[in-house]
Amino acid sequence: MDELIDILTPDGQPTGKTALKSEAHKNGWFHATAHIWFFTSDKKVLLQKRALTKKVFPGIWDISVAGHIGAGEAVLEGAKREILEEIGLKLENEDLFKIATRIHQVKHKNGIQDNEHHHVFIAELKVDIASLTMQKEEVDGLELWDLDVLKKTNNFKNVLLPQFHGYYAAVYDKIIKHLA
Repeated sequence: MDELIDILTPDGQPTGKTALKSEAHKNGWFHATAHIWFFTSDKKVLLQKRALTKKVFPGIWDISVAGHIGAGEAVLEGAKREILEEIGLKLENEDLFKIATRIHQVKHKNGIQDNEHHHVFIAELKVDIASLTMQKEEVDGLELWDLDVLKKTNNFKNVLLPQFHGYYAAVYDKIIKHLA
């Protein structure tokens, strides 16, 4: 889905300009996204299988919920909106814990240039995954995995992306610290 987003400077400051997501990806303009990693008290992590129709990383088991922050939208509100849209779960501000903002720059073979500021959150999943509703345009599956999958260099086909292992390991550390 093409949506209007705010364009940022490379260091994450607003430029005052907006553009369609497709334009930002075509031109490599920086913009904001939210990543939300859901974990359970018994050390599981919710992974989302990206829809096969996604333009980047289709069919990969990855972040619980992720999406672009809309133009004029506060990061926390955008994160909550993405959670509701992708998995049908309504959360309150206090349910989300921001653990990082990371710069992500990848040029994909299909021409998409992802220059993004990822606002990374963790949240405890307190409902059965059977109660979640997947947004068919975005999500092909939801599963709970052992939290260790984030820390291990795994050889599972289509599970996480090896080039981001350091990021996943950092998320693992934050979740373990939060559970302690």
